[in-house]
Amino acid sequence: MVVATKSLTDKQQKFLDVLYEEAGGDIRSAMRLAGYSDGTACYNVTTPLSEEIADLTIKFIAQSSTKAVYSMYEVMTNPVALGNKEKMSAAKDLLDRAGFGKTEKVEIKTSEPLFILPAKKDS
Repeated sequence: MVVATKSLTDKQQKFLDVLYEEAGGDIRSAMRLAGYSDGTACYNVTTPLSEEIADLTIKFIAQSSTKAVYSMYEVMTNPVALGNKEKMSAAKDLLDRAGFGKTEKVEIKTSEPLFILPAKKDS
């Protein structure tokens, strides 16, 4: 269940509850499950809920990151399986979006720090 900062109707709450569960991320399916008529425009449902949908998407990506890591592990244990390149690419993209991207470290060492200051201007 989504904890909203604004007051939602029962249909809106139900839509958010089923969006990444039973509806599998499909907007139209989530609308049907929530009780919206087939004639209701997706725009009319999603626009007022854009912040809540974005929050759910971030949470879904974070929750999916464990599966992405496990997919990478499976590729390591069976490196000749079909589709490994695609699995690795998808897992990498998902982990990047979840904030687990490859980090690069730059280390600078010096025995005597040197600071270069701009030239003084004559007043």
